[in-house]
Amino acid sequence: MQIPNPTLRNCSSEANLTHGFSDNELFWRASMVPRRAKYPFKRVPKVAFMFLTRGPLPLMPLWERFFEGHRKYFSVYVHALPGFELNVSMHSAFYKRQIPSKNVEWGTVALAEAERRLLANALLDFSNERFVLLSESCIPIYNFRTVYKYLINSDYSFVESYDDPSRYGRGRYSRNMLPDIKLYQWRKGSQWFELSRELAVNIVADTKYYTLFKKYCKPSCYPDEHYIQTFLNMFYGSLNANRSVTWVDWSMGGPHPATLGAANITEGFIQAIRNNGTVCPYNSEKTSVCYLFARKFAPSALEPLLNLTSKVMGFKNF
Repeated sequence: MQIPNPTLRNCSSEANLTHGFSDNELFWRASMVPRRAKYPFKRVPKVAFMFLTRGPLPLMPLWERFFEGHRKYFSVYVHALPGFELNVSMHSAFYKRQIPSKNVEWGTVALAEAERRLLANALLDFSNERFVLLSESCIPIYNFRTVYKYLINSDYSFVESYDDPSRYGRGRYSRNMLPDIKLYQWRKGSQWFELSRELAVNIVADTKYYTLFKKYCKPSCYPDEHYIQTFLNMFYGSLNANRSVTWVDWSMGGPHPATLGAANITEGFIQAIRNNGTVCPYNSEKTSVCYLFARKFAPSALEPLLNLTSKVMGFKNF
């Protein structure tokens, strides 16, 4: 039996998710950066869509419609709780896209570890150029072509990072992080980030600052709201647009955003998310397209959302 020779294309292909790497080995491999600028194969830059979920993806049919016809421009990665398996057709964009996972408790450092695990697995595919973190309750609010061009052509990553002087921001800082992380460097922001490949590599390669967060950012400090935000502020602030591209409804107040169901889904509602009067910087210009995704949507929102995909969102029909 002839064994085919391995190639760089095969080793870094999006199909290679069944590895047995430990987290340390995974992060080590993912942090490698080629010294040569040119790739030894024709590289089509892709967007990695990374889903951090407890289990089922109730809005998957919407994402399937979003991805349809664009297979070579994206990769999908799913981090679910150990033991859960997605049951999808082999033609699905989510087929065999689960990565080796570990238990995650929301609000603990395990959540930040899962985010880094998703980034590291996605970095193994050299074609992935942009990396967006999503949950099972996220939806796209534009078609794939619009989202792809927006991210691939951006000079900046999209991570919300701000100084919150309250007990919910600076109040979570630990002086045990001195002298490496000072209070004035401490930042807070949404966990739903979008990163360039360069910044994703730097986050996965970091051991010094992540170790400090792992040791000292504990309840009521939430690493997913502070680690990447602070790390980028300290070293790569000039490469960050300092905003999230994921819209969330905080109008109800409280620690959690509003959950939106079938009754909320109308053409006007989606248009209001897209064009809510906000203007934001995009590269060297101003744009009214500030959000590409939205959350938090209940399973009941699926059917009315599917009914709007052609007319409002411009998704390709099956």
